[in-house]
Amino acid sequence: MSEHVDVIIVGAGLSGIGAAHHLQQRCPDRSYLILEARQAIGGTWDLFRYPGIRSDSDMHTLGYNFRPWTKAKAIADGPSIKEYIEDTARDGAIDRHIRFGHRVVGMEWSTPDARWTVRVDGPDGETTFTCSFLHMCSGYYDYEKGHTPHFEGQNVFEGRLVHPQFWPEDLDYSGKNVVVIGSGATAVTLVPEMAKTAANVTMLQRSPTYVVSRPGQDALANWLRAKLPSKAAYGVTRWKNVLFGMIFYRMTRRQPEKVKQKLLDGVREHLGPDYDVGTHFTPRYNPWDQRLCLVPDADLFDTIKAGKASVVTDTIDRFTPGGIRLASGQELPADVVVTATGLEVKLLSGIEPIVDGEQKNLGKALQYKGMMFSDIPNLSFTFGYTNASWTLKADLVAMYLCRLLNTMKKRGMRQITPRVGDEAITEEPFVDFSSGYIQRVADRLPKQGNKKPWRLNQNYALDVMALRFGSVDNSLEFSNPEARARIAA
Repeated sequence: MSEHVDVIIVGAGLSGIGAAHHLQQRCPDRSYLILEARQAIGGTWDLFRYPGIRSDSDMHTLGYNFRPWTKAKAIADGPSIKEYIEDTARDGAIDRHIRFGHRVVGMEWSTPDARWTVRVDGPDGETTFTCSFLHMCSGYYDYEKGHTPHFEGQNVFEGRLVHPQFWPEDLDYSGKNVVVIGSGATAVTLVPEMAKTAANVTMLQRSPTYVVSRPGQDALANWLRAKLPSKAAYGVTRWKNVLFGMIFYRMTRRQPEKVKQKLLDGVREHLGPDYDVGTHFTPRYNPWDQRLCLVPDADLFDTIKAGKASVVTDTIDRFTPGGIRLASGQELPADVVVTATGLEVKLLSGIEPIVDGEQKNLGKALQYKGMMFSDIPNLSFTFGYTNASWTLKADLVAMYLCRLLNTMKKRGMRQITPRVGDEAITEEPFVDFSSGYIQRVADRLPKQGNKKPWRLNQNYALDVMALRFGSVDNSLEFSNPEARARIAA
């Protein structure tokens, strides 16, 4: 017999641990398990070990709404974030519910049974669990494979070729020439950190990204924490940062050229009037068409000004034994090349759910309130904001899940299913984002609709209204399937 619980949470990272907390607080009578493929808590913050790994959002919004971030640094390093998640799991006794080394490989819903059967590759081989509700907190990318384009001649390169997702513990780059390929959050984090001991670091980019400097510490947050109880100080800072982010994002949509110039002026202020900002820090797209890169205390710019790192904007012709030859003919010497070229998106761990014997193609589904799928019962997922901190959305999704569970219990219903019905819905891309990692899998992602509740808000205030205070009946079908007769053993 399979072990049965009311709720299975997949993933013991930032989202999964937060969801478990909300479940314990708001649905204390429900049993649950967390299935975690790895052997540790932390998710992203356990997987990534590259030098300088840090958040690209402030911790007053990346942190949970129920657990204040109390350290002075607002832009936190990876180990501190992992410790924060571990402390949350331990203090809430959530860690007792985690099954480590359990990789979910399949999920099948039975309407007559009103339950999911979850197939798992565990320490003792394949096994199954069943649950009444399945909540996926497995993130949005492939943990087993990063995005690494093939470069001509890379097999003749005599140095080390490294992807940040799989950082080797034995890599010694001190005193060596390093080339970091990429211009995103990982690249701008690696460059100043590696430049501390490397002989030279070059950030090689095909095209620039918007890079914004922000203080590593939030002065107001630290002042408030000295004057107010920690929860009050945290709440004020959290909303201050949320509102600032929303206002800034709205400005980028309404006045993109004005915001663009302001961002570029900030780069010029750091790098000086003689630096070629037009070539190396001026993207071809508008702000927030892709995610902005955050650097704390201008560390990237300071490293460039100090001559410890440089930026080259060009395309790769081929690798050579001693480095990289560019399309311009320039050759970059390299002992170590880091391919900070991005992630491979993999929603729901790449698993296509089966509902009553029918395999569901997520690319054909509509997302519902940013957390469920059309015609798939009792399944929710966490996908954070592209224009704000991940956890802002994760908290809201977890709290709404608890509302749904409690409503089902109150009404005596065992199944909830998002239904489009007879509505005329125009399908749109899941995420309006031009980043490569999204565009590469756009056809495999669910769609969003042009109206509520099928439209993805990407707006925390709107989601607060919809998920905390909005109706639970909007395009959501509550049902009570006839139970299948069971034969006693």
